[in-house]
Amino acid sequence: MLKRKAYDKLLKWKNNSHGKTAVLIEGARRVGKSTLAETFGKNEYSSYLVIDFFQAPNEVKSYFEDYRTDFDTLFLYLQAFYGVTLIEGDSLVVFDEVQMFPQARGLIKYLVADGRYDYIETGSLLSIKQNIDKIVLPSEEETLALEPLDFEEFLWAMGEENLATLIRKQFEELKPLPEGLHRRASGLLREYMLVGGMPKVVATYIEERDFSVVDQEKRQILTLYRNDVARFARGYKFKVVSVLDNIPGQLSKREKKFTLASLDKNARMRDYEEAFFWLEDARISNLCYASTDPIVGLSLNKEYRSLKSYMADTGLLVTLAFADKDTTAETVYRSILRGNIGMNEGMLVENLVAQMLVAAGHKLFFYSQSGHKEGEERMEIDFLITRPYTDADGKPRISPIEVKSPRQYGTTSLDRFKNKFGKRIGTQYVLHPKQMKIENDRVYLPLYMCWCL
Repeated sequence: MLKRKAYDKLLKWKNNSHGKTAVLIEGARRVGKSTLAETFGKNEYSSYLVIDFFQAPNEVKSYFEDYRTDFDTLFLYLQAFYGVTLIEGDSLVVFDEVQMFPQARGLIKYLVADGRYDYIETGSLLSIKQNIDKIVLPSEEETLALEPLDFEEFLWAMGEENLATLIRKQFEELKPLPEGLHRRASGLLREYMLVGGMPKVVATYIEERDFSVVDQEKRQILTLYRNDVARFARGYKFKVVSVLDNIPGQLSKREKKFTLASLDKNARMRDYEEAFFWLEDARISNLCYASTDPIVGLSLNKEYRSLKSYMADTGLLVTLAFADKDTTAETVYRSILRGNIGMNEGMLVENLVAQMLVAAGHKLFFYSQSGHKEGEERMEIDFLITRPYTDADGKPRISPIEVKSPRQYGTTSLDRFKNKFGKRIGTQYVLHPKQMKIENDRVYLPLYMCWCL
């Protein structure tokens, strides 16, 4: 298994919980949930049992229905069926893809209270009605969100642990990398942008170093997602697919807010809200909402009907953008890698920043002002986050983030934003392809440092 930060979070849960809670690993299909849970069971317990509810036969499911109040018999049968010996106090039971059998999730409260084993659940689409119908969601359940590999994890996978450590150190000390290492980090970031962070895709890239093979892996994942839409998005699957297929086109525009008129001139957000929610709940997309009056506590002024929709994995966005053909040639990937192709690279870079911010634990917000009103200046701030501000004794302030893919650019929107909101604003960040530099309370960060924010 590729090294994942989530493994340490599971260790912390095991050591702190002492069996008093279960942990639910949520994430997109193929993001590595099952591998993480099974590897954890293999390494940290004397024995473990994985029940994959995508494949579990009806006989196994009947055990949970027939012996829901008789755990002695339930575990006797499960051990016999799977050929596993469980040890009280030192075994892990994994309910894999638990959304396929909600009754097992409904038993977690009582299994935890029983206390003989530890429990991990994995799943996706855990908020839609059909996957929680007729069960009481257990309060004894902690949630762990598993995202695609972030850039630091990608560097680990590529054997660049020392470079990852140095990037973090230089960010904290606000010092640029030496020029040679800056170029190396920038090149690796571009590889990450094209490959993405889905574990099997990354593993294939490390082994093959062939973008065309990697592209086929990503196409299989996108096909899996489409099959899930057909299976689970009952009654509105056409809308879900329409939104998904339009993400690259929406992001390629100068103003990246999702415009429903591109789907249907009569479309209204109220008609598509469920489709956006479905894609976010499936962890296929990351939604970024407008903050109408930015203050610390960005959700307080969240505009639900004004949003941007990013792919949760930028590697999948690359493949989706070239979905007009059955395959994407290696030469196309190489051209993107070198910046020698006539496509909107800003689309990929901004999506990549969104992905890294989510992996760092941030909710996504942006600020937009049209300039159509009298006396109003136009401005578009790509992202807003909250960070401690040195000049305010470390108190949190709004940090606006502008993402720049070309080497030549302006910062008019950032200037106007600072002038408008004054003391609400802390450190401003410009993420660009060049070296770090600092101008008063504005920090120009190379894009590969975004994951440190």
